[in-house]
Amino acid sequence: MMEAYKRFELLMNQQIVRTPIALASMAGIVDAAYVLERAGHIGAAFLGGFSIDEETILASHDLAEAGRKEFFFSDPIEGIRSEVEKLKGSDVVTGINLRGKKPESFAGLADTLGDIAVYEVDAHCRQQPMIKAGAGEHLLYHPHDLCNIVRGLKSMDVCVSVKIRAGLTDERALARALWKAGADILHIDLMDHGYQKIRQIRNSCPLQIIANNSMHSYDRVMEQFSHGADMVSLARRADLHTLKGLDAAIQRYTDEVGWYNAPKQLCRGGDLRALTFCCMPVKECPLIPALKGIGLEKAHYVDLKKSATANTPLSGGSHTCFGSLAWCCKTSSPCMFRDMTLQNLGISKFEYMQLKRRLSEKIMEEIFSEVPANVTC
Repeated sequence: MMEAYKRFELLMNQQIVRTPIALASMAGIVDAAYVLERAGHIGAAFLGGFSIDEETILASHDLAEAGRKEFFFSDPIEGIRSEVEKLKGSDVVTGINLRGKKPESFAGLADTLGDIAVYEVDAHCRQQPMIKAGAGEHLLYHPHDLCNIVRGLKSMDVCVSVKIRAGLTDERALARALWKAGADILHIDLMDHGYQKIRQIRNSCPLQIIANNSMHSYDRVMEQFSHGADMVSLARRADLHTLKGLDAAIQRYTDEVGWYNAPKQLCRGGDLRALTFCCMPVKECPLIPALKGIGLEKAHYVDLKKSATANTPLSGGSHTCFGSLAWCCKTSSPCMFRDMTLQNLGISKFEYMQLKRRLSEKIMEEIFSEVPANVTC
């Protein structure tokens, strides 16, 4: 697993994620046996969805009577515990997708089970019985209730994911509210929306982002990665052939480039992580409105990059455009000055991209050092 960490540097719930591919929950389908069949080509899996209180359990029975698959346990708590325990030793980071109405239902479950998995709040299910029960999509339209559930779970000191559906609300405002409430992960079903939603959310909060829906092609996956996703998840197309192909392709790209989800450059539509590739703010370009949008003064941006790269290999490069590799672009963009400097300093392009990732992390830590005071939840 340390090899996987060196490759992706990806953690979830303080556990190493072997590959940035997850299985999304599908009620009545994604149990431990389903996950174990695919364990060799995934890094995480969300079991469930599991209904956990009286209202949602009744809704599950209504759905089952209508012909949908559902999970039913005589004792829901012990049933969930049993499924999670079956995955011990599999190297798959486990999450449990939970459908409930009341904060105390979630907090009570976490209090009983403890830190055995990522607790994912299902604000995603669009089936009418579940919505009428006050769960699923209902929570997207009642974000205060959703935030209360997150706060209840965080009071139990567990890792919290929230599964949402794009296109139904202001995702940027919701992302900031969930950040304030204490969420750790946003799991986003993009529906018919593209990478733009991922970029908007990445530019709104520092939470770990999982992009979901139609992530069965390499190009689609890389689009999400290059606009802010940390992981992707698959549901209906999570067959072994697809998972194996994606896993291998992502690994090959990472071993060649050095940063698996490196952003596109800002001038090509990248998210805020792309500030690591931007030059000094000396001309009118997308950098200027980006800095203005986050309230970062030009001088602060310059000082930030200088201090973040001091005493690192990126501080070198007197023959580059701005006298330092701190201001140099992505390796996919041709630049003889950057490449000659890297060669003279004995830095490979792979190592350069890893250094740029470190710089990006420092920049994002500065941008999202605290929740803005005007965020309501």
